[in-house]
Formats: sequence, structure tokens, C-alpha cells
Amino acid sequence: MPSLTKIAVVGCGYWGKNLVRNFHTLGALGFVCDVTAAGRAQAHSLAPGIAVVDNADAVFAADVAGVVIATPAETHFDLAERALLAGKDVFVEKPLALTFEQGSRLVRLAAEHKRILMVGHVLEYHPGIVALYDLVGRGVLGTTQYIYSNRLSLGIIRRQENILWSFAPHDIAVILRLVGALPFEVVCCGGTYVQANIADVTMTNLLFDNGVRAHIHVSWLHPFKEQRLVVIGSRKMAVFDDVAKQLVLYDQRVEWQEGQPMPVRGDGERVAYASDEPLRLECQAFLDAIDQRCQPVTDGPSGLRVLRVLQAAQRSLVMNGEPVHLPMDASDSLM
Repeated sequence: MPSLTKIAVVGCGYWGKNLVRNFHTLGALGFVCDVTAAGRAQAHSLAPGIAVVDNADAVFAADVAGVVIATPAETHFDLAERALLAGKDVFVEKPLALTFEQGSRLVRLAAEHKRILMVGHVLEYHPGIVALYDLVGRGVLGTTQYIYSNRLSLGIIRRQENILWSFAPHDIAVILRLVGALPFEVVCCGGTYVQANIADVTMTNLLFDNGVRAHIHVSWLHPFKEQRLVVIGSRKMAVFDDVAKQLVLYDQRVEWQEGQPMPVRGDGERVAYASDEPLRLECQAFLDAIDQRCQPVTDGPSGLRVLRVLQAAQRSLVMNGEPVHLPMDASDSLM
């Protein structure tokens, strides 16, 4: 059934076109805005009969409940701020902004104006990741000990943002929710090979108060595509492989036998999950949040926590791997 809630999508480029397609399929698309002729032509092709404009001011003045921002990262703050001040609910693609201060202002504005602020961390809506959250939440893996994520490919090389800001936000968001806290220490190092001052490969290490460690390896200079998240627990281990489209639970652990640590090897069991498109689920979550006036899973504070870790990782990267310690306060608590 078509949605009665109408939204506008600003940006119909590489990722924006997918949002246009999904919101149009959901019957919720009211406007599309793109400053380029190619983007506008693509919008007309994807959503025939939908109004397409070249100026965001027309969107902010339009009779739409929400605005979806899928433009270059450096424009996110300005467009999101203008949309919130215009009284619109806002869904902004990752990252929420380029600095923690900008992100904080957007979260405050949304609260002051009683608007929904949602961040596009689409991996959190993936049925496989939701199933992984369930396994960890129910204690199936035991105590979480270690997490690692690889997001690698020979992919589209950005000109405006480095690999850390392009690839890592999704993995940071998932890891923060799995652990249920912010790390107190972030270490990041990487390499720049294609363009000056734009890292192509980074390795980020996170250390949490409860002893959990996590690392995130991202690269767009890799000979094959890999999107794999591994969670090591005290009783079992889980692997989510987004390329192979599977979540596998391994009955494997280390036990002490006669004073010696011994690996216990068990079979892997595939965990079933729905085949729904994650982006469709994310788009529906935004519409539901608007209709029900409830905060989505990836709300503003969630995006702000990811931004805090990203900013710390960038600082460490610039300092060639020097540890950066995050300030902890009550606003940082998760769930």
C-alpha cells in the first residue's frame, strides 16, 4: 500500500539513485532535487511523474514531511541544518557531518524542533546483522571478547573523502551497538597511494572499558571484494559474510584442559535470515519514524557516536597511529 507520507530526496547520484528508487517503490516520493543535469535525468528515469528540481530551497518550501540528503559529505551539515530549520524530518546519509561539533548542533536542533533525525547506517538494517545482534543479545556467543571487520574492494575511489570516512562508518556503527559502549581509545594508521592526503587503506583499532577489542580494516585498493564481520565469544563465534550472503555460527572456543588452553573445534551452522533489501528496510524505518513520531534505530545520537569515533580515528591517522582517548560522559551511553 502506498505511503501517505511524502518525502523529498536531495541528490540522485551514485547512492542517491538507490534512495530515489526505494522511496518511489514505497509510494512516498514527492520531490527529487539534484544540481546536475545528469542527476535530474536519472531521477526522471527512476521516478516518472515525480517533480524534479535543481534547488534545495524548493524542497524545503515544499509540502513534504521529510527530506533525505544523499549529497557529498561536506554538504551534509548545511543541508540537514536548513531542512531541520524548515520544520522537516531529516534522513542524512553517512556521515552525519564532518565534525563532532556540527553533528552535535544537528542533534540539538532536531530535539529543539521535535524533528526526527536519522543517519544512513544501512548495515544496521541488514537482516543478517539484525540476526547477529540477536545472537549476541541472547548470550549465544557467551561474553564478547573480540570483533574484527574487513571491508575491502577495488572500488570507487573518492576524491573528497578518504577510505576511513567512506567505508568505516557502517562497521563502526555495528561494532558500537554490539559492544553497547564507546571505546575509550582509538588507534588508526593507513597509507596514501593514489591521491595526496587521501588515505586509500586504513586499520582502526578500538579498545573498550570491558576489555573488548575491535579492529576495522578498510581499503579500496584490494584485489577482491570482502565484507566480513567476525565476533569472537567465550562460547561460540559468529561470522557475517555479506559477499557470500550468509551468517554462520561456529561452535568453537578455547577451553582449559589439564592446565593447558586447548581449541575446541565444532561445526558451523548457518543462521537463517530474511532476504529483504536492507536499504528498503531503512527507507521504511524512516517513514515509520515520521508516522509514529518515534526515534529510528540509527537516530541522531547514534550517528553522533559514530562521528566521535571517526573523528578520533582521523586524528590518530594524521598522527601516524598515535592513540587518541575519547572523553566519556553520560550522553555517550548506548541502549
